[in-house]
Amino acid sequence: MAQPHLAPGQLGSVLPLGDKLAQTPSYALLKAPQLEVIRVVLLAGKTMPGHQVAGEITVQCLEGVVDFRLGREVRHMRAGDFLHLPGGAPHELTAVEDASLLVTICLLAG
Repeated sequence: MAQPHLAPGQLGSVLPLGDKLAQTPSYALLKAPQLEVIRVVLLAGKTMPGHQVAGEITVQCLEGVVDFRLGREVRHMRAGDFLHLPGGAPHELTAVEDASLLVTICLLAG
């Protein structure tokens, strides 16, 4: 069953999933006209293939370790690390350890 999106003013949690991480799929916490917030879950060895989005994004590693590839450069993200990308920046993620990330996407009016 899909996770329902948070309603305006509703509290949600982005605490580490811990021992529930392996059983939790990625899910959107909210999707509004100009903003989407997603908890991305990647198990060790899994890759989110190269892609890009039109709007700016932020990525915060909540737990685990992820290699975040930006072109030829790789950022080794650990819990607490945060990065920002401009819109259109190609990127790819590979989980070194089971990991979850909080991703925000600015949705461009179109």
